[in-house]
Amino acid sequence: MDVVMGYLDTYVFDGVYNQAAALTSTTPLPRDSLLRQSLSLFVFIYAYIVAFYFGTAGLSYRFIYDKKQESHPKFLPRQKLLEMACASRALPTITLMTVPWIMGQLHGYSMVYKEWSKFGYVYLGVSAVMFILFTDFCIYWVHRLEHHPLVYANCHKLHHKWIVCTPYASHAFHPVDGYLQSLPYHMAVFIFPMHEYVYLALFAFVNVWSVMIHDGEYMASNGVVNGAAHHTVHHLYFNYNYGQFTTLFDRMFNTYRKPSQEIYDRSRRNSKTVQAAQAQDIDTALPTLENKKTQ
Repeated sequence: MDVVMGYLDTYVFDGVYNQAAALTSTTPLPRDSLLRQSLSLFVFIYAYIVAFYFGTAGLSYRFIYDKKQESHPKFLPRQKLLEMACASRALPTITLMTVPWIMGQLHGYSMVYKEWSKFGYVYLGVSAVMFILFTDFCIYWVHRLEHHPLVYANCHKLHHKWIVCTPYASHAFHPVDGYLQSLPYHMAVFIFPMHEYVYLALFAFVNVWSVMIHDGEYMASNGVVNGAAHHTVHHLYFNYNYGQFTTLFDRMFNTYRKPSQEIYDRSRRNSKTVQAAQAQDIDTALPTLENKKTQ
C-alpha cells in the first residue's frame, strides 16, 4: 500500500495539503504526519471502493446479470436502488474502521514485503493460495456466527433483505457486517508474508468476487468453487453455504447444500412455476428461521 500512497502523495495529496495550508495560512501537513496519513487513506480507500463497487457491479448488471430474475416474487420493488443506497450508507463507516489496518501496514507492522525473490518465486503462488484458504476459513466462521440469534437481527439480517440479489447486493449490508467479513483480508498479511503486488491484486480480486457471487449468472456447476449458484442457495435458504470462495468448509462442517439444477438452467430458473415454488418455500421457512435468529 505504501507504493500506492507514494504515487498519490506525489501526484495528488501534496498539492491538496499545500493548497489547504495556503488557504488557512498554516504549515502543510508533512507526509509522515499520522493525521495526514489517516485522512489520505480514508479518502483513497473510500474513493477506491466506491468506484470499484459501482463500476464492477454496474458492468456486471449491464452485461452479465439475468434481469429476468427481477420478476421473481421475492424481488423487492426498486430493489436495485435500495441495494445501492444501503451500500452507500455502509461504505464510509467500513472505510473508517479499515484505516487502522492499512496504517499498520504503512508503518511496517505487517509481513508485506517488496523483493520478488525474498521467499522464492514459488512462494508467490503459495501465498496466494494461503490467502484464499485462510480468508475463506475465517469468513466462513464470521458469516456463520453472524447467523447466531444474538447477532443476526442487529447485524446480518439487513443483507438477507435481498433474497433475490442483483450485483449491487454485494456490498449492501450493515457496516459492522461488512467490516467483520473484510477483517480476514487485512489480518492475513499480519500472519504470513505476502508480496505487496500479490496482496494488492488479491485485494482487487476479492471485491470482484463479491460482486460475482451476487450476479445471478451461474457459468459452471462446480462442487468446490463457491460461485453464484451456491451463494444464491444461501440467500434463498439462509443456513447453508457460508463460505466465500470454496465449499470446503461448508462440507467440513455440514452446512453445504448443493444447488438444484434449475438454478443453473436459465430457462428453468426463470420459470414462474419454479419461482413460485421458491417463494412458497421461503414464506414457509422464513418465520421459523427469523424467530430462531431473533430470540
